Amino acid sequence: MNYAELAQGTFANMLGTLDRLAAAAEDAGLPDSVLEARLAEDMFPLELQFRVAMNQVLLALGQVGNTPVALEAKTYASFAEIRARIAVIAATIAESDPAQWAPAEATVDLTLPNGVRFVMSSAEDIRDWILPNFYFHVTMAYALLRREGVPLGKLDFVAHMARHRVEPD
Repeated sequence: MNYAELAQGTFANMLGTLDRLAAAAEDAGLPDSVLEARLAEDMFPLELQFRVAMNQVLLALGQVGNTPVALEAKTYASFAEIRARIAVIAATIAESDPAQWAPAEATVDLTLPNGVRFVMSSAEDIRDWILPNFYFHVTMAYALLRREGVPLGKLDFVAHMARHRVEPD
């Protein structure tokens, strides 16, 4: 399995998690105003945790996936909007052909909005920047929803593992 296939599978799994988190919030009857909740004053609100997680997938597609896509700048007003956007991004990553992604050793030159610059290979970009940021923001969305009383557990975070479950003998 190459880095592109690994990333594509990871994104598919965890976009499913993001969708389940948003669905659980809806099922729990949380008002959309909870999208403004923060774990700490200096951290992103729940809405931006969802959006930045999704943007990591788009960033990967743009930087190394040879799929020019714009990052999402629009603020979502509801869990329904978030779920609709997750579906679009999940379809986009599913349609992406890993064979068309940049070679693992191709150079990625990334400059953050604050001016910090990183130069690394495509595989390092996915491993060292994209996936850690993706998981961080998915985890923050999970933590915020737990704090807001949504009944979530570890299996909600890794529900994709159900396909690997083996019943004991």
